[in-house]
Amino acid sequence: MSQLQGKNVIITGATRGIGRGIALKMAAEGANVAFTFSASKEAAESLESELKIFGVKAKGYQSDAADFKAAHDMVGEVIKEFGSVDVLINNAGITKDNLLMRMSEEDYDKVIQVNLKSVFNMTKAVIKPMMSQRKGSIVNMSSVVGVKGNAGQANYAASKAGIIGFTKSVALELGSRNIRCNAIAPGFIETEMTAVLDENTVNEWRKSIPLKRGGTPEDVANACVFLASDNSAYITGQTLNVDGGMLT
Repeated sequence: MSQLQGKNVIITGATRGIGRGIALKMAAEGANVAFTFSASKEAAESLESELKIFGVKAKGYQSDAADFKAAHDMVGEVIKEFGSVDVLINNAGITKDNLLMRMSEEDYDKVIQVNLKSVFNMTKAVIKPMMSQRKGSIVNMSSVVGVKGNAGQANYAASKAGIIGFTKSVALELGSRNIRCNAIAPGFIETEMTAVLDENTVNEWRKSIPLKRGGTPEDVANACVFLASDNSAYITGQTLNVDGGMLT
């Protein structure tokens, strides 16, 4: 039997990269998938079609997870359409990299808003329905940068470290209601975003990783499926590094 058969999953920011990989893997494991997207309706419709090939229900919602009301409205619509929310994957995120001395207040605030506030908004929106059904799994996408920091990414590191602290607190608050909350900290994952980087730079990064390769969206998706499924029923408040050994 598929690991997520019949579960209803919400994924934020799912039309490309890691989010898209997670959506496809969840559908392959039998989950019905509701996902958010910000701009491209074409990409959303394409993903919907791909997900439905697995025989599951799938629907994209143009919604800004960083907006409190929009997040709550979206979750309400999903519950009407799908009946329940069993799993939330907080994946939406952006970068606006710069050295701190050159970083604008706007770029700092925007990254915190999209990466960290969205996690608060979406989690707050799903906890009442999950408490009513006395079960649920929340998976928050952090980063190795949130664990160890990175020059030129003070805003991103702060947002991703904040996610880890938020995850641990939610796990402590909701454990008695059988709601689990864990984080995943991906390392260097090769997506369309990294494809534009200089090949020599990418090769240097690969060499520095103990497994000698960059990760794939599927590597992260596999960890997501595990934490979303009943196979991880006794795991909460943890951060799983999916990084090929970078932080070892």
